[in-house]
Amino acid sequence: MIEKTEWKPLPDFLKIAKSKIDGLGLFTLKNLKKGMDLGISHVYNDKFQDGYIRLSLGAFINHHEMPNCKAIFCEEDSKIGVIKHIRIITIDAIKEGEELTIKYIINKLKNPNWERDYEVTQ
Repeated sequence: MIEKTEWKPLPDFLKIAKSKIDGLGLFTLKNLKKGMDLGISHVYNDKFQDGYIRLSLGAFINHHEMPNCKAIFCEEDSKIGVIKHIRIITIDAIKEGEELTIKYIINKLKNPNWERDYEVTQ
């Protein structure tokens, strides 16, 4: 029997939809304030080739040269405890219906220090 959990692939205020940028993207269903923590996008696990397991939040957010979100590296989470992960934070207020974007460099996974290739703040 599977126990009920509170984990959801995305917060209730986000949805995956067709993007004008590329394929599918991540869109907000409500206005978001500047500095809002949207949640965990990647969880560190050295058993994976790139060192991180990408969650839905990280899988569908598209790149943009002038992003409205940023990634930050964290060592713990208030609910889960000590766990190395990446979180997504809004850097601007984002209006309902807008696509969330982040500035990142693609196809750098052969680089063992790929984390440093992303535009992140520690």
